[in-house]
Amino acid sequence: MKGKTCIVTGATSGIGRSTAIALARAGAELGLVCRDAGRAGETVRAIRDETGSTAVEVFLGDLAAQDAIRRVATEITARYPRIDLLVNNAGVVNLQRVETADGIEQTFAVNHLAYFLLTMLLLDRLRASAPARIVNVGSDAHKFVSGINFDDVGFAKGYKAMRVYGHSKLANLLFTTELARRLEGSGVTVNCVHPGAVATGLGKNNGRVAGLLIRVLAPFFRTPDGGAATTLHVATSPELDGVSGRYFASCREAKPSAAARDGAAARRLWDLSTRLTGLDVPGRAGVA
Repeated sequence: MKGKTCIVTGATSGIGRSTAIALARAGAELGLVCRDAGRAGETVRAIRDETGSTAVEVFLGDLAAQDAIRRVATEITARYPRIDLLVNNAGVVNLQRVETADGIEQTFAVNHLAYFLLTMLLLDRLRASAPARIVNVGSDAHKFVSGINFDDVGFAKGYKAMRVYGHSKLANLLFTTELARRLEGSGVTVNCVHPGAVATGLGKNNGRVAGLLIRVLAPFFRTPDGGAATTLHVATSPELDGVSGRYFASCREAKPSAAARDGAAARRLWDLSTRLTGLDVPGRAGVA
């Protein structure tokens, strides 16, 4: 990865942090998309201390806010003349329903729409840098649902935390499939990964009870380094040159649910996502 530019979201903890450290150790130049300045600074120091790399830059932005995503994308493209790898890793799980400033349910906004919008805004740079790769961090939790809830993607009715989370992870897979179809022949590949059950900070925003449960279960989970292994395999392995639109778990190709292989649903979700992010407006960044 020496000399390659890699963008990683959600890099201040867990899988994202382990991914960033490993990429820095391999010689990559890193652009980290982070929400909290303090945690971002601590992560940069950790990368420097553990790898000796100073080729790390932070782009601050809350991925729940589409204006922030647009600003971050502008800053990234202004800073880097090429992008070789984009790792969409940031995610949330909420016990209670929360809406973003854009009026969108937060889990869907961060776990899917942020992936979609940031990727679309960086896509021209990725295509110009080909061969390039996009890795979307999904989850086997996509099997919790039987399809996209198109009538109520924000679960205004019947909100259940893990169902909503699984729904957003199904969206990751469908986005990956449709983007791969649209990018065929471009030299840019996109794949989705399941990191396994990992002891990370995901869910700690839900208060004392959720935090306690995570600590109790942590010994049964993979470490963040273990969770990052599949992301890194798909991001860097020479044997995956040209491989696109696939799903990986434990560093091997895996079979997602039938709902995740529904091409019509993938195209319908694409159209919905362009509307919810404003990319259907003429002149906005996108891909035909």
